[in-house]
Amino acid sequence: MTSREARLVLIGGGNMGSALLGGLIAGGWTPSDITVVEINDDKRAQLEATHGVRTSATVVAGHGALVAVKPGDVAGVCTELASLGVTRIVSIAAGISVARLQQASSPTTAVIRAMPNTPALVGEGITAVCPGATCTDEDIAWAESLLRAVGVVVRIAEDQMDAFTAVAGSGPAYVFRLAESLLASGVEHGLAPDVADAIVRQLFRGSGVLLYASEDSPAELRHKVTSPNGTTAAGLAEFERAGISEIVNKVVSAAALRSAEMTRELS
Repeated sequence: MTSREARLVLIGGGNMGSALLGGLIAGGWTPSDITVVEINDDKRAQLEATHGVRTSATVVAGHGALVAVKPGDVAGVCTELASLGVTRIVSIAAGISVARLQQASSPTTAVIRAMPNTPALVGEGITAVCPGATCTDEDIAWAESLLRAVGVVVRIAEDQMDAFTAVAGSGPAYVFRLAESLLASGVEHGLAPDVADAIVRQLFRGSGVLLYASEDSPAELRHKVTSPNGTTAAGLAEFERAGISEIVNKVVSAAALRSAEMTRELS
């Protein structure tokens, strides 16, 4: 690998960093234009062999940087990047505010706070971005183009990040928890475990594709599958008796509150 400056420095070769790397290359980035900074020797070797990128065990200069490390490491990385002259930094760490990113880098660095969710690992994520005050339209477009490598990107105000985290960041776990209960209930009602597993996986896949592709709202789609006095109506009635809307609102509120607490702790 040569020592020439990279178009993009990707800090962190873990699950999300690797997913972003794969998405960027699949989207047309030239592997030699990307340097991945990863402290683990085995991971560096794997990334070089799999993707053909340059790697480094230490932070290096580049035209821009995408930081995908643990929240506690972000500030130090940003400081190093700024000292090397990197002028654009995107961080995907949970709980690290734009103000903290700006403070850790420099007053003139274009910093963007971003939050992808775990479906990004399969290229189907949703990522929120919050640009800092020094960002130009070009800086924001650059950051969004990187993050579209793993799904859809939305731009929000930073005071909406806790709500986004509670709905989209934690949301996959809510979906998986419902899938877990449906699978267990299917087995309890006589389905073989492997059959129940296949049914539930396809149920969520198919329903998600339908929801995404349809112009109907979730409520309209629900009405279309609910015949009066039918099996679906009987099942949904139990959801309503249990207060599903109130439960979901409590779940989101608890997650949003914890997100706000984490940001304060990390800032």
